[in-house]
Amino acid sequence: MNYDEMADTLSAHPDYKVKRRLVPVLDFGTGSGGSTQRVLILDTETTGLDWRAENIIELAMLAVDVDMQSGQPVGEVEVYEDFEDPGRPIPTEIVKLTGITDQDVKGHQLNEAKIKDMVARADLIVAHNAGFDRPFVENRLEVFEHKAWACSFAGINWKAQGLGSAKLEFLCSELGWFYDAHRAQVDCHALLRVLSSPLKTKAEEMPLTGLQQLFKSAEQARTVVKAFGSPFETKDKLKARGYRWDVEAKVWYTAVKSGEALEEESEWLKKHVYAGRAARIGLEIQDALVQFSSRSGKSGDRVL
Repeated sequence: MNYDEMADTLSAHPDYKVKRRLVPVLDFGTGSGGSTQRVLILDTETTGLDWRAENIIELAMLAVDVDMQSGQPVGEVEVYEDFEDPGRPIPTEIVKLTGITDQDVKGHQLNEAKIKDMVARADLIVAHNAGFDRPFVENRLEVFEHKAWACSFAGINWKAQGLGSAKLEFLCSELGWFYDAHRAQVDCHALLRVLSSPLKTKAEEMPLTGLQQLFKSAEQARTVVKAFGSPFETKDKLKARGYRWDVEAKVWYTAVKSGEALEEESEWLKKHVYAGRAARIGLEIQDALVQFSSRSGKSGDRVL
């Protein structure tokens, strides 16, 4: 019985959609021969959500060159994966989520020399939730602070791509793959394949892959907009527009990538959140060396 032929037959029928197990690619072959940039895909598993109080228990990284003309990975994929013993029991809910046990990590440490070498040779570091992963790895190793970062979750408008979720498993599934999630290395392989796929663009625009889009966006600083003193009753409007709640600062915030987008956001806040009243919003300019880290960019404010 040839399962591949059966899958191909079903895929060709309009009433069926076939998903295949994601098989990691370790060599993407040669590219166009043009310029390349090196991307490092990173994922962590940790004992909890707060980088100040919790620890990394697994770190995986894939490093590969990207043909900047085609947006495709080229050549061999360099792989790193290690456990790290947090020095205390892994919480039960984390064991259930990841399958990583105290016995798995016992006595293990990250290979700092290998990590520093891979990071030093990267032009861009990408994580699917960089706002989570970056503070954890920077807290563990300073080398991560000196590189440009991009976030594939926040840095690509997946909704505009016609996708109902930005979760990695969902994106992979929509492209026809499934995999066993919540382990660092396979999540990295899944993300690399998703970002190697072409994005939908306007007819007059050159098609881009996710990798090209993230390299392009990393060249632009983003401005974090903070809606100071927003009325409580506007929280659902803010959330629906994509704002997030900063628990520590107690403020709703979002990020924009251009001056035009900043003007549009300011007008929206003035009309829909502050109802035309005078208000002050916070602005923090973050380039790729700072964004998604726990460190602050250049801050200011604006009166609406």
